[in-house]
Amino acid sequence: MTSEVIYQGGLRTISVHLNSNNQIVTDAPIDNHGKGEAFSPTDMVANSLATCMMTVMGIKANDLNVDIEQSKANVTKVMGPDPRRIIKIIIDFEMIGALTKKDQTILERTAQTCPVMYSLHPDIEKEISFKWI
Repeated sequence: MTSEVIYQGGLRTISVHLNSNNQIVTDAPIDNHGKGEAFSPTDMVANSLATCMMTVMGIKANDLNVDIEQSKANVTKVMGPDPRRIIKIIIDFEMIGALTKKDQTILERTAQTCPVMYSLHPDIEKEISFKWI
């Protein structure tokens, strides 16, 4: 078992990672009867794509012996109606590191192969950009 999800009432959940006991709180978004005081479940999906991409780039950066620490990703989730669903995820990476063009390309291609990318439905548009600074 990976996690336990506890419904708190008021459209809020607490997820507990069983190996570490770390917790994640989710709330329904304001536009769907919630308070919007925490990530919504669909926010977590979009965010999971960014964190997965960053993680596999970190693994590859270690293999290449390069540093991308303090890089960040700005994530935007776009919802569609009927049925309510994620229709687009936009991720703008701001990558920090004095890397060669070759290493940048390797990391960008690696990001596109993360497990979450492969797990998302192909109808969800993914707009991914990388800015190296």
